[in-house]
Amino acid sequence: MLVIACVVGAGLMVGGAVRLVAGRWPAVEAPRIPAETIISEVDRHPRLAKAVEARRDPTRVTGLALTVAVAVVMLGAAGVGLLLEMVRRHDGLASFDLSIATFAAHHATTTSTHFLRSLSLLGGTSGVIVVAVAVGIVEYRRLPSRMIPIFLAVCALGQFAVANLIKLMVDRARPAVDQLTGFASTSFPSGHATASAATFAACAFLLGRRRSQPTKAWLAAGAAGLAAMVAATRVFLGVHWFTDVLAGLLVGWAWFALCSIAFGGRMLHFGAPVTAAEQAEAIADDSVNPPAATRAARTP
Repeated sequence: MLVIACVVGAGLMVGGAVRLVAGRWPAVEAPRIPAETIISEVDRHPRLAKAVEARRDPTRVTGLALTVAVAVVMLGAAGVGLLLEMVRRHDGLASFDLSIATFAAHHATTTSTHFLRSLSLLGGTSGVIVVAVAVGIVEYRRLPSRMIPIFLAVCALGQFAVANLIKLMVDRARPAVDQLTGFASTSFPSGHATASAATFAACAFLLGRRRSQPTKAWLAAGAAGLAAMVAATRVFLGVHWFTDVLAGLLVGWAWFALCSIAFGGRMLHFGAPVTAAEQAEAIADDSVNPPAATRAARTP
């Protein structure tokens, strides 16, 4: 029971942290400034006018989205690189690898092993496909979009290629302890952790469309907590080191972030940043230079 408590506790800790951050996130927003104030300041400051004009440029908006995507990938890569350096030096978080593996082996029971194996299936190939298909069907019926199946396929299946490529390059051996379930390929990063992080986040993203902010926060917390629990099962089943699953979670979440940006965020189609920018520019132009029919209607 101690092993089960540790796995559930890991999920609650990660999910709680995400819920706390997601719940407070809306409080950090841009100040609401009247349009008249903005127009006045733009007229007084030519440089500000140029900056505002640049922000309305669709290519700049798209560039910003790509910049964010690159930043997410770089942060994920930096985290994985840092973990690899810890593994090489046997310090930092890697110093806990052997002790956690030994603890898991000493406290394993028949009941805990059965529970961990069942939960671990959610992060396997069949598990993520079933979850993605089920959520895709539900969301397609609720808010139809032809990009939903493509988004899920890229996010849920693309991470396999990313994780396996890293595994091939790192080639880390599995823990030499009691291995309580089957496995394939090398150890770093954990494929189950990567798959669950990316897939569950994508599902929460879709389920949160047009929902209230608290609902979105709880969905994000649930996705993160469940991914953490699946990752923990791999450690307590003796088939992955602690640092393997940390790297898997980083890779999975970074891949999801990249996919969500590539698909245009909430609108779920490629080029959405450009389309949104063009629409905003058209609205802004109409407000400054209204069509002839509108001007005529306003004329007394």
